[in-house]
Order: sequence, then structure tokens, then C-alpha cells
Amino acid sequence: MDVVNKLWGFCNTLRHDGIDYGDYIEQLTYLLFLKMADEKGIKIPQGCEWDNLKSYSGTDLADYYLDILRQLREERGLLGDIFTQAMPRFNNPVNLKRLIAMIDEEEWTSLNVDVKAQAFEGLLEKAASEGKKGAGQYFTPRVLIQSIVRLMKPDPRVSPHFKICDPACGTGGFLVVAYQWLMEQTGGVFDRKDIKRIKTQTYYGQDLVPRPRRLALMNLFLQGLEPTIYLGDAIYEADRAERYDCILTNPPFGTKGANQAPGRDDFTIETSNKQLNFIQHVLTTLKPGGRAAMVLPDNCLFEDKAGEVFKIVMQDCNVHTVLRLPRGTFTPYSQGVKANVVFLQKGLPTEAVWIFDARSNVPGVTKKERPLTSQHFAEFERCYGDDPNGNSKREDLGLEGRFRRFSLAEVQERDYKLDLTWLRDESLEDADNLPEPQDLASEAITELEAVVDDLKDILALMELDGNDYL
Repeated sequence: MDVVNKLWGFCNTLRHDGIDYGDYIEQLTYLLFLKMADEKGIKIPQGCEWDNLKSYSGTDLADYYLDILRQLREERGLLGDIFTQAMPRFNNPVNLKRLIAMIDEEEWTSLNVDVKAQAFEGLLEKAASEGKKGAGQYFTPRVLIQSIVRLMKPDPRVSPHFKICDPACGTGGFLVVAYQWLMEQTGGVFDRKDIKRIKTQTYYGQDLVPRPRRLALMNLFLQGLEPTIYLGDAIYEADRAERYDCILTNPPFGTKGANQAPGRDDFTIETSNKQLNFIQHVLTTLKPGGRAAMVLPDNCLFEDKAGEVFKIVMQDCNVHTVLRLPRGTFTPYSQGVKANVVFLQKGLPTEAVWIFDARSNVPGVTKKERPLTSQHFAEFERCYGDDPNGNSKREDLGLEGRFRRFSLAEVQERDYKLDLTWLRDESLEDADNLPEPQDLASEAITELEAVVDDLKDILALMELDGNDYL
């Protein structure tokens, strides 16, 4: 998008004013919200209107902007949540004026897409591609989200109590796309009795970091929704007893901050692995009959504790499908991360697991030459079928095919570990077509982290039973 390039170019200017990337993106969301609220005619407190803001300049503008943020963060309800702890970061009011003018040039809502999210993700991509660490924690590729949503069909019209949740929602990508899918299905026309419930009691999320939570609130609010987005750590907090019909999530990868197992009674398997704890959290928070799709790194399918977790999960859930994602799916954020999407339904035990290999003998995704597109998932969607709970008639494509069925007995033989492969990946044997060094290094790190997780758990047990080891 040209607007991303324009906004990014101005970001470089602001760096000389002492404003870092995170602060810039945060200030940008405040101003974009005010502009789009003006375009949509959304009611905001008197005196905070966009037309008033853009009429000021110099120190008067800086003072007025400070007053607006102070007033908005003191509002009750959703508006106050969006502007929680909002503070201006501009040292030079000339730069603030320039950014306001730049935003004012666009008619944001007329573009008929979630422009603010796209602009934000575009800026994160720029930051990530220039080596700014941390951008990837907010981002799941939009085409992957769209594919998952098409398969999961999160339709709140099927029940008066239907709730959708992402317990690690970042900037709200899964929730936004779920609502956009619903709008496409309905043409934006709902029964009058359903409208208020869908807009105010359907979309839920949580994130540990205030900034992405703020953007998630803004994104959904500007879609016409009033979501509930909690701030906090979903796996270390006590269960709040809310239950959901559909959970779509990409929990944060890595082991940062996961130094100890959560002290939750509803987690059967004690582990410090964040993703395995998210699986247990999803198991708790799904309603009986509810369904989930989770993006998980490879180590969540093969490390020792993974087998223990999936043994428990498969007793209560039908873990019916696993998608092995192409290498480089998370380019440019984490090029080497290898990941999967696990699909399950709660309430029925697992009898068989279907695995689709979209990785072997598939050229790795790159930012420019081979970007991730919907075609990467087209064959998988056909194989998955129309039933969101994985009950469509399916065909095992055999040793040469990408879609295979593995019985529960076969999974049990592997101690419930789901890193099942059958295709010979010739790209790994071709010296001229090996994965990029950073991909191989990231793969090694993933396997080492799995070992570290196991060692942490062993040490934790030794500390608990310390006297036995003296």
C-alpha cells in the first residue's frame, strides 16, 4: 500500500525527534481512530472531534492533543479501554501537524477494507524486515487467517449464545477476519433480534501487551463491534469460567517469560512450555461441542510433554486435522519457524488424525519472490471439506499424496506425538536447493528449546522433591 510507504517514510523522520517505532505506531493508531470515527459518524466526547484537532497548530496543537487523550482515557467503557494510558509522544508539534495532515488526505473508510490493520501490519512488516525484533509477536499472515476462518465457519447465527475467542489475540486479526467472513456470508443483513447480540456479546479476546490489545479494540470497534478484549496473561490467570463455541488463536512462539508452570488446577500436565499450556487453556475454555484451530510450532508436536498433553486432549477432543505449514510462512518476522495448525472439536474422543503436508517439496515462502498466497492452502481446503468439525468425507491420498489418515493406535504407538511424516522432502537432499541458513538455524533452535523445556520440567520436579535427591 502506498499509504504504508508514506507513513513509514514519516516514521524515519520522527526517529530523529526521539520517537521509536512502537511509539510511532501507537500514536498513529490514536489519530487514525479519531479520523475514522469522524468518517463513520461514531459518537465521541464533545471537543475531541477530528475537525477541531486539525484546526490547531504549534504549541496550541500539542496542548489540545494532550487534552483529547486525557479526556478519552478517562471515558468509561470501550472508548476508555482503547485509550488506556494514552499519552502524546511528539516533542515537536510540527511533526504532529504533518502526521495529522497526512492522515487527513485519505478517506480511510471508503477503501472498504480494514485499512488501519493493514497499515499497522504493513508498518510491522517494514520494522521486521529492517531487523526490528518483536514485530512478529503481533502478526499472523492474513491469508492464513482467512483460510482457517473459511474452514472453521464461526457463525454466531447458529446459537443465541455463540461466542468466538482468541486468547492471544494480538492486533485482533482472527476476530476481524471472523467478522468479515460473517459479513460476506450475510451481505451485512442480520435478523433484528441478532444484531445487538452479535455486535456486543460475540467477539472476545485477550492479550498480554497493552499496545496490540488497544489496536484489537480499535479494529473491532471501527467494524461496528463492541468486543471484550482482556488485558493479561491467559495461561497464568485463574480460569474466569467463560466458555466459547469457537477458538481461533496463534499463541506467541518461544520460551520468553515461561520460566515456571502455571499454578492452575485445570491444567493436568505441568509444563513451562507456553504453547502446550495454551492447548490446555483451550481445552478448558471450549464449550462441549465447541471447535478450535491453533497455530503451534513444531516442537509442540514432538517434545515429551507434548505427547502427554495430546494424550489428555485426545480423550476429551477429536483432534481430527493437522496442517503442516510451508517453510517461511511467517516471513519476514520469523522466517525459520516451522509451524502447524491443529484443528479439534471438544466432546468426542479422537479416533483418527488426518495430516496434510503443505511443507515437503514446497519452495519456501519469501517476502518478494514467493510470497504466501491463498494458493498455498487451496488443496488443503478441498481435502478438509465443508464440515468445520472435520466430519466431511475424506480420502487418504497414500504415500505419494499430501493428505493421510493415522488411526489412534498409530498415534498411540508414537506416544501421542503428532510430528508424523511420510513424504520424502527432496529439497533437503538437494545441495543446490537447501533451505536458507537462518531457516536451518531456527529449526535447530526449535529442537533445542524443546530439550530446554524438558530440562526445566525435570529441574522443577527435583526442586519439589529436593530431599529425595540429596
